[in-house]
Amino acid sequence: MSTVYLIPSLLHEEGTNAIPVYVLDAIKDCSVFFVENERTTRRYFKQLWKTYLPGSAIVIDDHEWVLIDEKAGSIFRQKIKEGKNIGIVSEAGCPGVADPGQVLVTIAQQMGARVKPLVGPSSILLALMASGMNGQQFSFAGYLPIDITERANAIKEQEQLSARYKSTQIFIETPYRNNQLLETMLKTCQDKTRICVAVNLTGRTESIRTMTVAQWKSQVPDLHKKPAIFLLYAEP
Repeated sequence: MSTVYLIPSLLHEEGTNAIPVYVLDAIKDCSVFFVENERTTRRYFKQLWKTYLPGSAIVIDDHEWVLIDEKAGSIFRQKIKEGKNIGIVSEAGCPGVADPGQVLVTIAQQMGARVKPLVGPSSILLALMASGMNGQQFSFAGYLPIDITERANAIKEQEQLSARYKSTQIFIETPYRNNQLLETMLKTCQDKTRICVAVNLTGRTESIRTMTVAQWKSQVPDLHKKPAIFLLYAEP
């Protein structure tokens, strides 16, 4: 039976220590990798070997590499039929969570393959853990709209949902639009609403701060091109 390993990847290039050593055993057990970006995944694997197995190296060309695109599903099905052990690798964090690898995992479940999720860093959970917000009731909304008006309306809706259900609302943005998103949040939300901004998770410059909107307004950070995740909690 084919085993499909969900291989966690780095959130930050300095965060190798957030990847458990046993992930290497899973990588070694795979003959095929389905990846978002072959070049960065190869570099990531080499980095793991250098960190945990100095003096040795993964033989990259001993494995098949398939990009996760519209054609990947049929190839994935074929590899499962062949009984191959497969690794799915995201660009950041955990495959299948806010990630296109979910489509392949659905196929694996439908075909009865063994699906093996591996422990690794998740920006959603790390930020939630450190935010001080409600960890028993939370929702991940992914990316908010790009249009300014639509984005403001979406943030208002997130704030209303948080207040109604006492839930933490979590969302992300493309790094070069972080400042615009935070600006819209500060203009849109109530002053007493709490916002957590988690930046550079697992890196040396990691920062996780939770403050009210009023407090953020007096010390707005520059988040341009920094990997960040945003959490919101509105008092009922």
